Amino acid sequence: MTVEHLAVSPPPPQYSPKRWATLAVTLFAVFMDMVDNTVLNVALPAVQRDLDASSSQLEWSVAGYTLAFAAAMITGARLGDQLGRRRIYLIGLGAFVATSALAGAAVNAEMLIIARVLQGVAAALMVPQVLAMLQVDFPKSERPKAMSLYGMSLAVGGIGGPLLGGILLQADLFDLGWRPVFYINVPVGLIALAAAAYLTRESRADARESFDIRGTLLATAGLVSLLYPLVQGRELGWPWWTFALMVACPVLLWLFAVYERRVAARGESPIIDPELLRHRSSVGGLLVAVLFFCGMAYQVVLTVHLQTAEGYSPLRTAVALATFTVGVGIGSAIAPQLMPLGRKVVLLGCAVIAVGMGIVTWTVDHWSGSLEWWHLVPGMVISGVGLAMVAGTLLTIVLAKMPKSSSGAASSLVNTAIQVGAATGVAIVGTVYFTLLEDHHSPVDSAVTGLLTVVGLYVLAGLLAFVLPPGRVDMSELESDEDDEDDEAGDRPGAAVPTGVAPPGA
Repeated sequence: MTVEHLAVSPPPPQYSPKRWATLAVTLFAVFMDMVDNTVLNVALPAVQRDLDASSSQLEWSVAGYTLAFAAAMITGARLGDQLGRRRIYLIGLGAFVATSALAGAAVNAEMLIIARVLQGVAAALMVPQVLAMLQVDFPKSERPKAMSLYGMSLAVGGIGGPLLGGILLQADLFDLGWRPVFYINVPVGLIALAAAAYLTRESRADARESFDIRGTLLATAGLVSLLYPLVQGRELGWPWWTFALMVACPVLLWLFAVYERRVAARGESPIIDPELLRHRSSVGGLLVAVLFFCGMAYQVVLTVHLQTAEGYSPLRTAVALATFTVGVGIGSAIAPQLMPLGRKVVLLGCAVIAVGMGIVTWTVDHWSGSLEWWHLVPGMVISGVGLAMVAGTLLTIVLAKMPKSSSGAASSLVNTAIQVGAATGVAIVGTVYFTLLEDHHSPVDSAVTGLLTVVGLYVLAGLLAFVLPPGRVDMSELESDEDDEDDEAGDRPGAAVPTGVAPPGA
């Protein structure tokens, strides 16, 4: 925005003149979350050597962050609405800095896993506040530009995670090995904390809602009952109780759904409004999101394989993984025009990413022993296009039949489903891959089987997409009623804030 424009059309007095600087500082939380979601991937072999970590502990160091973020995200948003978004943002950012230092100082794998879980909780406190503060701090005319910067932070963070990890590992600062991938958050985070404390303004939601602690515990227990045996079962020899825990997962999730209906019937505030799950589009979209984003576990397979079997450096590995984002960029330019086609786009996107990962799998097998990073480019770019086609379209389908006032909660559910899918994928694909490695299969055969598991997950996601309602999506249904009302009504702190889809590692 130019100085001349500000002189002609000054913003209303309720909007801070420092709002663009405030946005830049708060978007740092989004960037850090995306970086830390993926930064450890390229460091896994180094972590395994340094901490003598088992394969299941490597899986937990990745999945623990994602699962904690997913489980605590909605609660973090509620805390901001009630106790103040600025306050919770600052607490979350401070906790993220502290837990990053704890992760970098880990003396064993158990300490690293605990630090990563706590880091995920800290991210769940700070990230949801960003869009809520954006809604309050900007007039409607400036929000599209602010939202585009938010989306750019997601994209840059997704690219920056593996690349930053590769650069830091290559540099081996102070002979600390992998630890600077976490330590770097400390000085940068402290600067951001001081800037945010100075620039940000406090805001709260108009309506106060109760906390659904029991619902949170039930949902978390259901997810852990699935992930724990999947990750640990191999090392424990698959005792009977691991299968019992997996059987308990759907039971616990069913109890969670029943409990949420009772909470809503009492007039209280459930974690998930049962009304959001009465539509075929929303239920189908969430199920497809979970299964589809399980496939993002391909990163674990490729990272370990490229470094341990093909002799890649961490930086070279990061460059190979970053080519995926080229396809995401291409797909992001195409997807908006295709979104009204709804289910057909999801089916096509699942097919595209399955083909792309199939090409990656063939490449890993065919060029075994002489695999160059550019050999992976065609398959990775095609895969990225497929992801971009599916991610935004799923959000569109889920929101299409939702009441306007529920758009923020519904899109938060999609983000939660994505994070749950990513954590579950690490457990499933990691179990397949590391089991074969530990059973003395060749590294190539193990990697190929792990990647074929990823392809299978995308095929299953495509089949599950037939659950989605057929026909076109009316994009006009997604327009907020506030757009046709007075700007003041849309700008109040309690207004619904739709959140964008943030695929891990995209």
